[in-house]
Amino acid sequence: MLKLLPLILFLAYGLALWHFSAWRTRRMLDGASFPLREPALVAMAERLARALEVPKVPVHVFDVPGVNGLAAPDGRIFLTRGFVDRFRAGDVSAEEMASVIAHEMGHVALGHGKRRMIDFTGRNAMQMLLATLLGRFVPVVGVWLASVLTTALAAGLSRRDEFEADRWASALLIRAGIGCGPQKSLFLKLDRLTGMQGGGAPDWLRSHPKAAERIAAIEANERKWQDHRA
Repeated sequence: MLKLLPLILFLAYGLALWHFSAWRTRRMLDGASFPLREPALVAMAERLARALEVPKVPVHVFDVPGVNGLAAPDGRIFLTRGFVDRFRAGDVSAEEMASVIAHEMGHVALGHGKRRMIDFTGRNAMQMLLATLLGRFVPVVGVWLASVLTTALAAGLSRRDEFEADRWASALLIRAGIGCGPQKSLFLKLDRLTGMQGGGAPDWLRSHPKAAERIAAIEANERKWQDHRA
């Protein structure tokens, strides 16, 4: 039991850190958000709700200038003000915004919030254990190596979640009569909208798949579903 004590303590630390992060995120969102009121986007959210046969899909606007969508740890869905502004400017269509809402709904429906809590807790415990073990042999490099290894693991898990949420969103968009076209066209714009220009981190450290990979996966799902219907 004593041999397991360090692992238990590391897991407890990781869990406490996640809960604190979730609490801080919830508090930040509560203080800087408001319900989505843009008529065309509200209509899209209602269309998705009808396709799911649920009364409503509540969407909020997070009052920050960046371009993003997010599912909060408590399951709420947010679009950033910057994203809504891009819609108002005509840079993205209502259907493309619907694909963002559907994607974030996928994260909620697939339980990615709980999965990320487990991943986050385990990753922090693993990083501390690796840093402790490797630090005995290579004091400075060991801590850095532990961070790189656990970051790469977290990035891989995040990419898996993104592909899963894309697939769920595609199915919902098809069911709502919107189709996957807006989902794919938005990915082609995403780097420009977010200010990212190719390159960046190496593939194995990216938390999101590349646009081309996501589009290819969506098209593969479309072909698979068409074959099943044939």
